[in-house]
Amino acid sequence: MSLLQKQADTIRFLAADMVQKANSGHPGAPMGLADIATVLSKHLNISPTNSKWLNRDRLVFSGGHATGLVYSLLHLWGFDLSIDDMKQFRQTHSRTPGHPEFGHTHGVEITTGPLGQGIANAVGFSMASKYAKNVLGEDVINHKVYCFCGDGDLQEGLSYEATSTAGHQKLDNLVIIYDSNNITIEGDTSIAWDEDVVARFKAINFEVIEIDGHNFEEIEAAFVQAKAATKPVLIKANTAIAKGAATMEGSHHTHGAPLGADEISASKIKAGFNPDETFVIPYEVKAAFDKTECGETLVSTWETSLNAETKAKIKTYTNPDFDSIEYPSFEADSSVATRDSNHKILNAIAAAVPGFMGGSADLAPSNKTELKGMGDFPMGKNLHFGIREHAMASISNAMNLYGLFRVFSATFFVFSDYLKPAARIAALASIPHHFVWTHDSIGVGEDGPTHQPIEHLGQFRSLPNFYVFRPADATENVDSWKVALKLNSPSAFVCSRQGLKVLKDEKEFGTVANGAYLLKKRDNATITIMASGSELMLALQTACQLEKEGVMANVVSVPCYDLFIEQDKEYISKVIDKNTKVFAVEAARALEYYRFADVVYGMDTFGASGPAPELFEEFGFTIPALKAKILADLKD
Repeated sequence: MSLLQKQADTIRFLAADMVQKANSGHPGAPMGLADIATVLSKHLNISPTNSKWLNRDRLVFSGGHATGLVYSLLHLWGFDLSIDDMKQFRQTHSRTPGHPEFGHTHGVEITTGPLGQGIANAVGFSMASKYAKNVLGEDVINHKVYCFCGDGDLQEGLSYEATSTAGHQKLDNLVIIYDSNNITIEGDTSIAWDEDVVARFKAINFEVIEIDGHNFEEIEAAFVQAKAATKPVLIKANTAIAKGAATMEGSHHTHGAPLGADEISASKIKAGFNPDETFVIPYEVKAAFDKTECGETLVSTWETSLNAETKAKIKTYTNPDFDSIEYPSFEADSSVATRDSNHKILNAIAAAVPGFMGGSADLAPSNKTELKGMGDFPMGKNLHFGIREHAMASISNAMNLYGLFRVFSATFFVFSDYLKPAARIAALASIPHHFVWTHDSIGVGEDGPTHQPIEHLGQFRSLPNFYVFRPADATENVDSWKVALKLNSPSAFVCSRQGLKVLKDEKEFGTVANGAYLLKKRDNATITIMASGSELMLALQTACQLEKEGVMANVVSVPCYDLFIEQDKEYISKVIDKNTKVFAVEAARALEYYRFADVVYGMDTFGASGPAPELFEEFGFTIPALKAKILADLKD
């Protein structure tokens, strides 16, 4: 038996043993990919003891269910993942969860989650490296980005969005390894899919290499060819799922269930392994895989090659000085749409922070996200994603984790539906991705209910570790960015299309950093009105009219509901007087306000098509209508 074969079989049985012990998992994909992973390991430039080394190769597992392969490799390479960790596979509080999670398991580059995400993440890492190469030099950044994917990944629409982007950008350091085993959960892929993948990738400017995924010589030649390519590469590796299984090789039943003790024993005997031993790693196999010593040498050589200027530049990118930003100021009582104030803020940040960049899903003129005079990617800071919201968000997630950049992405708020999976992953993995979402309500107007985001604020406010800012004016928008830039979590800026009056910067108690604050306090108040965005001015004006009727109202601004619910009871009690009846008003579904409010005035329909002022009147978001509703509810 060759050493390469022994290495591959070791991976196979580690994966099978993990799944068997847990009685849960996916042994088929790791076993089918073991040969390719073994050869790739020879080419991979990584350092387990310096896992954040900037010029390391990135390896992304788009099929995150194949964690048996992930954890086997991380352990074999020398990352901080033990055999005991592998024995706790998929168990509560283990370091080896069912899908790899960034920040939880040492060596995992990014949380991929649902199929297809990892392909877009790999494109993001590749785009980040292309920009990094331009600003730091190709002698400083010259690594590769590898991605394992399968039939399921390529069936997801996201994969086409992302790979089309990669082909257009000519990402010549991207290598996607397609595990083509023709198997999905329901059976052979032919029951739902008969696409010519090779033709598809050639059409979007990929170099395609097709190989036998179990032939070591063909695999080696493919990686040598891929590393010399001048465009992104797809290696279509024709494989058998559960390769090496005694009787179940090629069966879809191996995709998501243990092989069984008898099948594993028979498979080990067939490969020349002891059937009575589990989690076995021969000494020579561990030595062949281990990257510790060679990785440290790579890092040391790279660091020695850097001159003082480059070191200083890297430090500037990796430690952004957000306190140096000269934010724009806005004149009180002027009318400024928050998408317009956001444009000025974005440009101020980008001018002060070298690594700040971003772009829109073909909506920069409407989102107001163009970074003026700062050029287009890959030489400049403006990213053009085309009409590819999901890929945009997943790519930006990875760019934010690359190690140098802070990246925003933008679209209309209603189109956030297309990127929700990536936003969820950003929250789960604490990725400081800034989402810019404009056209925030029925204020969209004539485009009608298909384009009016009614339920979206509630959807994203319910997402843990995700901070939605809906500023009421330009000044609150500035303060929101000051807070968001220092969060180690994703944030969203939900901005208006229509002009909003700039308020005087006067607060009774609290700040934007608290999520909500008491903006206007009245002696002997009997009610409190809570509002965000364009409805805050409505709340203030209505409170003045109610005062004429003898009803005293406090007004609370809620620029970030998510931060507010994190405040302690003492703070909340100072913002919302417990002796008042609480009303909330928002041109959205707004059901989450019932956590604080006795009455919520929100949207019960999807809006309508018409001029924005008429729609606000139609749905009761006017001073007379709100005043009448509050007075009526006070009588009940």
